[in-house]
Amino acid sequence: MHLSRPARVLLRVAAWLGLAFLYAPLVVVAALSFNRSRNFVWPPDGFTLHWWSAAAHNQGARDALAVSVRLALTAAVIALVLGTLLAFALQRFRFFGREALSFAVVLPIALPGIVTGIAMNAGFRQVGLELGFITLVVAHATFSVVVVYNNVVARLRRLSPNLEEASADLGADTFQTFRFVTFPLVRSALLAGGLLAVALSFDEIVVTTFTSGATGKTLPQWIFDNLARPNQLPVVNVVATAVVVASVIPVWVAQRLAGSALPPN
Repeated sequence: MHLSRPARVLLRVAAWLGLAFLYAPLVVVAALSFNRSRNFVWPPDGFTLHWWSAAAHNQGARDALAVSVRLALTAAVIALVLGTLLAFALQRFRFFGREALSFAVVLPIALPGIVTGIAMNAGFRQVGLELGFITLVVAHATFSVVVVYNNVVARLRRLSPNLEEASADLGADTFQTFRFVTFPLVRSALLAGGLLAVALSFDEIVVTTFTSGATGKTLPQWIFDNLARPNQLPVVNVVATAVVVASVIPVWVAQRLAGSALPPN
């Protein structure tokens, strides 16, 4: 589609304004993490690494990081198994209720977090399950399944069935075909989905608040609890910056993997 020069300029300006709106607050927080002052002073009145050292030695932040990492990895593993199985079942087979099941799989990520959190809290209490790390894993795996499913099912839709049929014609059984043909072709989608699941779990706070119980706080919860404490503001800036960086890396890697080359149909 051909656009006039004024239209192209307008689109570029709109794109840059949108990016500034999204990322300027993150840049400000990152800059304040190196600010010599303890308060929110802009522009920063000096450069220091003191707050980064203080954050590294903050036991509460370190404990919260350990909980978040353990939770994200556990939920991602469960999501990888369930999301992959669902993707293969819904993409490769036709059965009654297939469309309804497909809708139910992606629904958790579309619902507001507070609705999901309240529903899960009530559900856990109804079955007598005490809120703790197990309920957190279940809650995070529920919405993490969606990103794994979406990545795998998108890859399966782009794969030619001729490859698997050729493998079968050459004498390979179902498991050999999966191991040597199907799995290598969906491997990057699985890894991308797993990385996105980790990033999504690592940042989540609303559902976590309703399903955590007496378990240790996650890193987003620790940030929220300490945001109102003036003495902790510089450390909060550091931890928030670290969380942003830790979230951007897996998302970037996942995007690169999701766009990896595929064999032609």
